[in-house]
Amino acid sequence: MFNEVKKSIQWGEETLTLETGKVARQADGTVIATLGETSVMANVTFAKAAKEGQDFFPLTVHYQEKYYAAGKIPGGFFKREARPSEKETLTARLIDRPMRPLFVPGFKHEVLVMCTVLSHDLVNDPDIVAMIAASAALTISGVPFMGPVGAARVGFVDGEYVLNPAVDDMDHLRTKPDQRLDLVVAGTKKAVMMVESEAYELSEAEMLGAVKFGHDAMQPVIDAIISLAEDAAKEPFDFQAPDYSDLYAAVKAAGETQMRAAFAIKDKQERTAAISAARDAIKAALTEEQLADANLGSAFKKLESSILRGDIIAGGARIDGRDRSTVRPIVSEVGILPRTHGSALFTRGETQGLVVTTLGTGEDEQIIDALHGNSRSNFLLHYNFPPYSVGEVGRVGSPGRREIGHGKLAWRALQAVLPAATDFPYTIRVVSEITESNGSSSMASVCGGSLSMMDAGVPLKAPVAGVAMGLILEDDGQFAVLTDILGDEDHLGDMDFKVAGTADGITSLQMDIKVAGITPEIMEQALAQAKDGRMHILGEMGKALSEGRQEFSAHAPRIETMQIPTDKIREVIGSGGKVIREIVETSGAKVDINDDGVIKIASANGEAIQKAYDMIYSIVAEPEEGKVYKGKVVKIVDFGAFVNFFGKRDGLVHVSQIENRRLNHPSDVLKEGQEVWVKLLGFDDRGKVRLAMKMVDQATGEELAKEKADAEE
Repeated sequence: MFNEVKKSIQWGEETLTLETGKVARQADGTVIATLGETSVMANVTFAKAAKEGQDFFPLTVHYQEKYYAAGKIPGGFFKREARPSEKETLTARLIDRPMRPLFVPGFKHEVLVMCTVLSHDLVNDPDIVAMIAASAALTISGVPFMGPVGAARVGFVDGEYVLNPAVDDMDHLRTKPDQRLDLVVAGTKKAVMMVESEAYELSEAEMLGAVKFGHDAMQPVIDAIISLAEDAAKEPFDFQAPDYSDLYAAVKAAGETQMRAAFAIKDKQERTAAISAARDAIKAALTEEQLADANLGSAFKKLESSILRGDIIAGGARIDGRDRSTVRPIVSEVGILPRTHGSALFTRGETQGLVVTTLGTGEDEQIIDALHGNSRSNFLLHYNFPPYSVGEVGRVGSPGRREIGHGKLAWRALQAVLPAATDFPYTIRVVSEITESNGSSSMASVCGGSLSMMDAGVPLKAPVAGVAMGLILEDDGQFAVLTDILGDEDHLGDMDFKVAGTADGITSLQMDIKVAGITPEIMEQALAQAKDGRMHILGEMGKALSEGRQEFSAHAPRIETMQIPTDKIREVIGSGGKVIREIVETSGAKVDINDDGVIKIASANGEAIQKAYDMIYSIVAEPEEGKVYKGKVVKIVDFGAFVNFFGKRDGLVHVSQIENRRLNHPSDVLKEGQEVWVKLLGFDDRGKVRLAMKMVDQATGEELAKEKADAEE
């Protein structure tokens, strides 16, 4: 019944197995990839005909983590997997980015790739396994795909690269100083196609070495996929790339001059309008048959690409007049919003981000529910890209894959310089509102986020800046690396290469390649050129602010931490939370207690913090023998008075210790509710507290010197 094919290799410390032919046989391609005990099933289907008039390639990638894979039941009311998590969305992008450029040019049939996590051993991250499974499924499906693609994760410990480090090693990297890198690289046999990373001030050479290490390490995986395809691949789909050379010649003849003049306009809005007018003029010169051709859009893009790319390769100026390495003019401003905790407006050419920082308490931490367990994050970065930022009318909804992906890139770039939670016990939320866009808005979010946090008083280890690099690579090997690319250069170029970091090193690198021909030499030049651009941007940012402010906004909460013994946590919380609620209601401060006995007290009012601190201290602290305390008489008996003197702790002042004279009864001088000063003499054999009043001046609370001397005798 089944025509099973299985291939296994030893990859690093684990066995990688690829199998097909038994499950989901009606899909065009299905592969289950297993690394250790982490298994992901990838299913590929594609339409056998393109939609009429479709002028783009409709590839859709879904990645799903099933809770049963880790032996868990989903939380929530419905107890089933709902909308994609951030991890699922980011992994779907990881799979899409290296695969998309490898489909045969001109192929515009709908393609669906679905990756489902079936088993997770909590050691091997399923994202790498999913990328490998998707590549293998595409390779055997018959779809015109110029793969296969391999993938690997690279760590960096003690100067050594590590292949596919464990999930726990890569989790909360900021708290693990020995772990300096989490890099995912994907590529073909000869070329790197995609890089995504979180780094901790690595040098350009170290980052390039990590990419090379990952590309070398994935070669056995590519060989295994080829071996699987030799035994299990379907017949290639009969597809011939359309020949639209005659249409392109007509388009070029009708409007090359006008289109070239349009691309010479430096202002984006004016240039966009001129390009649109040139397109309309070209359409007016074409026949009805040519206008109806589905390849018209491709012909226009080819003309625009040849103009932009040809001028740059020939050594001419870029479309906004810059040379290859110049960064656009930068204006940095901070503190522009009066009620926020920190704000910055970062403008680079026609790209602008309004970035706002809010400081919160432990209650504001994000709880992340993942297959490998729940965790908490005290640093959040949210990126918004509204239609008006590019002068368009569009639908506004919940964050899409683009917003999530760009936000995560900025998050990775900035978290490397955050202070330790023990030194800065705040939850930090950064929101980047992109108000203008023509070029990398994610890198503007990095720059603006760094300034905004410093404006809020966050003590960053160093400012962070980011720059987007581009590449023009011609068939004859000529190439040009471009610093700070525009939107058109990104759209019509061959590489999107984003580098963020401090003056001392790289904190994040993201690379997407559209052609399978980039060499290590090109990457090395791009990294070197990016460093020059980053240093320039850091200098411009420093004109606004070079380090965190010493004072918080008047509207930001203050947080004080205190450590209590873990066996006292129950006393502070109280039965059913009664005590902690009383502390919060009485003081007006927020109080957060963790399982380690660390208490965070937060309020914009310093008096509220002190009041809560004193209330907690009185519960957990032990009174010191020989110290004077202020107390209140709570009960009078024949042999003395009980005084509440330390939180809820009471002690006995014997009648002989009330005054330096004989009393008939303690009520002669004391009454219930009266405030008195007492000295702690010690504890009796049964642990009872012994107090004295006669050694203390009841007016001032000062210990009487004479009585003290008498006591010492």
